[in-house]
Amino acid sequence: MATRYWVVSLPVPTSASSLWSRLQESISKHSFDTPLYRFNTPDLRVGTLDSLLSLSDDLLKSNSFVEGVTHKIRRQIEELERGSGGESNALTVDGVPVDSYLTRFVWDEAKYPTMSPLREIVDGIHVQVAKIEDDLKVRVAEYNNVRSQLNAINRKQTGSLAVRDLSNLVKPEDIITSEHLVTLLAVVPKYSQKDWLSTYETLATYVVPRSSKKLHEDNEYALYTVTIFGRVADNFKTSARERGFQIRDFEYSPETQESRKQELEKLMLDQDTIRTSLLQWCYTSYGEVFSSWMHFCAVRVFAESILRYGLPPSFLSVVLAPSVKSEKKARSILEGLSDSANSTYWKSEDELGGMGSLGGDADSHPYVSFTINLV
Repeated sequence: MATRYWVVSLPVPTSASSLWSRLQESISKHSFDTPLYRFNTPDLRVGTLDSLLSLSDDLLKSNSFVEGVTHKIRRQIEELERGSGGESNALTVDGVPVDSYLTRFVWDEAKYPTMSPLREIVDGIHVQVAKIEDDLKVRVAEYNNVRSQLNAINRKQTGSLAVRDLSNLVKPEDIITSEHLVTLLAVVPKYSQKDWLSTYETLATYVVPRSSKKLHEDNEYALYTVTIFGRVADNFKTSARERGFQIRDFEYSPETQESRKQELEKLMLDQDTIRTSLLQWCYTSYGEVFSSWMHFCAVRVFAESILRYGLPPSFLSVVLAPSVKSEKKARSILEGLSDSANSTYWKSEDELGGMGSLGGDADSHPYVSFTINLV
């Protein structure tokens, strides 16, 4: 599948079908690796020259917006698929691959009646795509919210002993809680373990001798228990902190552990459900936005052609997908075919007072041309 296409219109001197035959013949002879298709631009309502000129100012801006939304949705699909280890499915419009939809484009008269003013069609497309973009933001925010909650929990499960959740490292038998005694959990830098073992009994009065036991160790810290009389706990914590030992607040509770486990399972389930729903929505919405974009391109090629070649509308619009090495050849063929017909209308940008083109790469060619990037 090509990822870059040119939408081009050439002025028709006598008959569109004979120009089409000449273009096909030239491309197959001199640029045979350039796929070429007719681009079906319907007969739209021209309106006044003033309305076309004012529309032309907005076409480029709106095109960038619509194109940007298609890329946003495509990137979101890739990110979601990558996150689950899957591969993106082919992007489609109503079940038709996007490149086929583009190269066999047919105007949807039911959705965009050709008798509507061009401004109405363009504004309608803009509003519809803006709504989809807003919807995308809301759905992605919901998904990211669940993901960040999960990441926070995972950080607590996998971070260093200074910050991680300790509940799954401590067993009921490690903790003594009685009327007078409490067990504290000390996070000791790995290089200070000897220091801890030789001093913990002296950090406060009423520390139970030989009560410290190592429960766990990571790259930076070791986790120790120590049993002391409850009334000296505050003094012990202060002395420990002064020596570089961190006493972690911890209360052993099977109920809390169970509720955390359930919270984690629920969040994982929520993440899967929201991800699946978001992915499905993205595939469908990509098709909708892409279809809108192609209708927009048809309006654009129609409006640019009228401004470029004059009235009545008489032009041939085509789609090409040249390889990088064939671009120059394809451009010279298009130029050759537009030169003979274009002598009547083609004037310099100055003579046209800025009407000659609507931006993009159209400026540098004596025919209408703009690029569609699928990625």
